[in-house]
Amino acid sequence: MSVSVIIKWGGQEYFISSLSEEDTVLDLKQSIKTLTGVLPERQKLLGLKVKGKPAEDEMKLGSLKLKPNTKIMMMGTREESLEDVLAPPPENDDVVNDFDIEEEVIEVENREENLAKIARRVKEYKVDELNPPREGKRLLVLDVDYTLFDHKSCAETGQELMRPYLHEFLTSAYEDYDIVIWCTYLSITFPCLWQWFIELGVTDNPNYKITFMLDSGAMITVHTPKRGVVEVKPLGVIWGKYGEFYNRKNTIMFDDIGRNFLMNPQNGLKIRPFMKAHLNRERDRELYKLSQYLKEIAKLDDFSGLNHKHWERYLSKRQHH
Repeated sequence: MSVSVIIKWGGQEYFISSLSEEDTVLDLKQSIKTLTGVLPERQKLLGLKVKGKPAEDEMKLGSLKLKPNTKIMMMGTREESLEDVLAPPPENDDVVNDFDIEEEVIEVENREENLAKIARRVKEYKVDELNPPREGKRLLVLDVDYTLFDHKSCAETGQELMRPYLHEFLTSAYEDYDIVIWCTYLSITFPCLWQWFIELGVTDNPNYKITFMLDSGAMITVHTPKRGVVEVKPLGVIWGKYGEFYNRKNTIMFDDIGRNFLMNPQNGLKIRPFMKAHLNRERDRELYKLSQYLKEIAKLDDFSGLNHKHWERYLSKRQHH
């Protein structure tokens, strides 16, 4: 069974529906950190008690007997120096709060409790299809914030914050790939992001179609040896629901944060973050070049032999042959 709660903090309400009864209070706190930036150890959840005592971090949510959409008041301070979720990525290609996937993946990817969480998402998460999957197509999974859209800069219209070549990129990709959007904060923390996404004409474009969209409810928390508990985007949720169409061999995922690939590092391509749109609109060509890469690898039956970290090198070799 899924668990849905509403966290009240800082004059705002945050809706969380990404957890199940098998998840723990610590998993809940990690989800709260994703939305608010308040670290788990700095959170005090009022009313979350068992026999008059505050619920321990390792306690399963199912044992708390929470009613759907229970409202929980949180006390806690977000320190800017510790904030590592909602703060914009730095100017360079290496995100400070990221880590080297190769060092962590063996510890995370095949751990039984993580696979069990994916199985629960496959069973319980409801996918609202916008368009049906197409036979024989590969799968392209896209993040939104800092990947397709600069959601933190100020602008009068969404067009000003859209990454250059977005529509051309999606039109080209749609020829070979079904397109799925996976955005953690969609319509929750940044409701205006969702409105601008519609304004851009992405959801009803005549040249391409979005198969479906996923939000934080399809994510899982995993424990890493170096960074503790983090949230990730497991492609296994999609493969479990649409196994007749998509798998490890035909899926690629773009995100500006590498840790989102922890459960499926072979399929992740870390895109350069698009920020300060007003300064970079004229010179950012990332989507233009990546559309060429997608076209090249679409010729392959199996992506599993590729190292997407070196996509520019791969593209250069193909273009010179």
